[in-house]
Amino acid sequence: MKTVFVVDDNDVNLAAATKVLSNQYRTFTLPSAAAMFELLNNIMPDLILLDILMPEMDGFKAIQLLKSNERHAGIPVIFISGRNDVVTEARGFELGAIDFISKPFSEYDLLNRINTQMVNNHLINNQTETAKEA
Repeated sequence: MKTVFVVDDNDVNLAAATKVLSNQYRTFTLPSAAAMFELLNNIMPDLILLDILMPEMDGFKAIQLLKSNERHAGIPVIFISGRNDVVTEARGFELGAIDFISKPFSEYDLLNRINTQMVNNHLINNQTETAKEA
């Protein structure tokens, strides 16, 4: 079973994401970027859903730290945020996010976007492995 980290300081969002994802994914809900980095010492997720607006360390700083670490740089990150303006989205993509989901998110949208990214990531990994063998 694939693993998804959901990082958000809002308990309602964490509960909603868990409800949607827990039937298909091993889901870990984390209230902060600091908690995410602590769990990364023990568990490597297949994907991270990361809120942007959080106290202490926002999602932009968190993705910068994540992508600067060779061990974690390849983990796909989808931003989830109530800020759905073009500048915020562009900055997220520049920092390495693979998608952007606006809050409040629909269950259908959240699950389908994650499923799509899991399939895309699997295909990319298989192509990379095939290229290495050739």
